[in-house]
Amino acid sequence: MANVIPFRGVLYNPVLVNDMARVVAPPYDVIDGELQRALHARHPNNVIRLELGMDHPGDGPSQNRYTRAASSLRDWLATGILRRDPEPAIYLHTIEFRMSPGDAGEASRVLKGFLATVGLEEFGTGRIFPHEGTRSAAKADRLKLLENCRANFSPIFSIFSDPDGRVTQLLEKSVNTDQPRVDFLDDSGFRQRLWAATDRAILREIAQVMEGTPLFIADGHHRYETALTYRRSRPQQTGRPASGDLQPSDVVLMLCASLDDPGLTVLPTHRVLRTPVPAVSGIKDLLREAFEFEEIPVQDHTEPETRRRFLQTLRARGQSGPVFGLALRGVHAYLLLALRPSHRDATSTSVRERLDVSILQHQVLRKLCPSESDEEAIQYTQDENEALDLVRRGGADAALLLNPTKVSEVLAVAASGERMPHKSTYFYPKPLTGLVMNVFED
Repeated sequence: MANVIPFRGVLYNPVLVNDMARVVAPPYDVIDGELQRALHARHPNNVIRLELGMDHPGDGPSQNRYTRAASSLRDWLATGILRRDPEPAIYLHTIEFRMSPGDAGEASRVLKGFLATVGLEEFGTGRIFPHEGTRSAAKADRLKLLENCRANFSPIFSIFSDPDGRVTQLLEKSVNTDQPRVDFLDDSGFRQRLWAATDRAILREIAQVMEGTPLFIADGHHRYETALTYRRSRPQQTGRPASGDLQPSDVVLMLCASLDDPGLTVLPTHRVLRTPVPAVSGIKDLLREAFEFEEIPVQDHTEPETRRRFLQTLRARGQSGPVFGLALRGVHAYLLLALRPSHRDATSTSVRERLDVSILQHQVLRKLCPSESDEEAIQYTQDENEALDLVRRGGADAALLLNPTKVSEVLAVAASGERMPHKSTYFYPKPLTGLVMNVFED
């Protein structure tokens, strides 16, 4: 099963970088152009220069953002900005957060996990399970970075079953929890803490516990598949046949968290449509065979309260079956689309097809966004209010809101060997880039 391997992590040197909040970054796939530029401006050693560098005029095969990332990595290691730990470790990591970061009255949650390298396994072996589809452009980008830098700057987020919390208990027993090695508040106000567990007996016991445990990829499918591609290419690139010895390209950096952890959260990923859609009557004609419609009238002076009631109803109705929220530009009503009971049987051919996000993809989006260009123009957001505001202000034609996918549903899809549609889940909070890095040792 999962082959968890302690490693000599590469971390920022606290003597030269005394504010971790200025040098870490969110995962690359949630960084837009504005944030990318802001992170570059924030600190000359921000990890964005490694993970998602800027394109420059005149870039070509020998000089580009990937080669610049490799050069920066070498320089930062040589000058001590980054330091490799002297002995192998598994890193206990906690993230204390609130679902509404600005709400001081909301109770905080804590996600607990560990950072380690994990032996790569081809899908279908019964050891590591994907649950979501990938796109080739993103994998090509990540492969160029991996080929140039030979490093994992951000961890793949994986989950595993540990109902008794055995792994966390072992890690907490091996470190002084009152003295974290890293402790800071990130841009969202989340408290990020890190400890290095180096006791060899504890590390062996953790590896033994994890050896019989399958891993489910929660986030980072593109990077995992890229790591597999890179590993397959190494014998040909080096001109040496594969040996039985573990090579740096045989492992990948992961944050592993228990699916039983109370801090593990899955958010829905809402769809914002930026291409024209039919009027309400036309949408009803397209979808009435499968869906029942309910309209909630909206007036400007009562919109906040109407929105609250609309979202509350969406969540409550979702407990008994697939229900979607719909907002349309220029329409003074929010709509609820409930899948007809008679139509639910038609979607039960597989675990994947019974998911809300699959029903939305096949029964709604394919009719409202029939062309490939329409679908590529879809914007994704986890913020339901952002989606509704874009429509009300005329920045989008429509917003489709979903209820979150359950962790148990994600695991069922993965275990069945199926894949969910693109942008089906958003595991939260996401691990930061640059906290601990896996830089290959030759």
